[in-house]
Amino acid sequence: MASSLCCSNPPNLSPASGEGTVVDDFGGIKAYIAGSINSKRAVILISDVYGFEAPNLRKIADKIAASGYFVVVPDFIHGDPFKLDDSTRPFPVWLQSHTTEKGFEEAKPVIAALKEKGVSSVGAAGYCWGAKVVTELAKAAEIQAAVLLHPSLVSVDDIKEVKCPIAILGAETDHLSPPELVKQYEAVLAEKSEVDYFVKIFPGVAHGWAVRYKADDESAVKSADEARTDMLEWFNKHLI
Repeated sequence: MASSLCCSNPPNLSPASGEGTVVDDFGGIKAYIAGSINSKRAVILISDVYGFEAPNLRKIADKIAASGYFVVVPDFIHGDPFKLDDSTRPFPVWLQSHTTEKGFEEAKPVIAALKEKGVSSVGAAGYCWGAKVVTELAKAAEIQAAVLLHPSLVSVDDIKEVKCPIAILGAETDHLSPPELVKQYEAVLAEKSEVDYFVKIFPGVAHGWAVRYKADDESAVKSADEARTDMLEWFNKHLI
């Protein structure tokens, strides 16, 4: 997977962004949290390779929280986001230190911490790298609903093992999850009568559009807002 395809348009990270709070330990992980801790429904947002300090990601968390959810954005990459301009550590090397398998394992205590606080249903949404972590959670029946946004590293065989309702939001221009692959995901899900699914390919956008959009690009913001709305509707449907 080429970093130029996965990691273009890096965000300007801001540790102070968002209307929520950064806590040092939520299920053993530093995290950004938003919304009422008394909510019985929670959403975990799992970042792309740029991590949980991305302002757009936190805006999304805040807006989901405003709909009645308790939202957690864990720092699964431990303060070490990928740096596109760091020639000493190309993407494959960075990925060796930040495997999706590790993210999956670290997500389990986060889910346990939510349940300890009285949460009855947990959804998870992931962007690019994070989408693979969410897929693993869906395969393990750790969550009640999943959303993948411009996923990477997710195979057709992964989708065959998904055990909870899943929405997949793809981009028209995406060399990591091209429409042809997304349609293969959809064909697999169509054969799984026990799993509710929603698949959508957004026209005129490229990989990363749902979280790495530019705030001054009206068209990009509109597409990202549409993706967030689709995500929220999916969680509203499946998180009781």
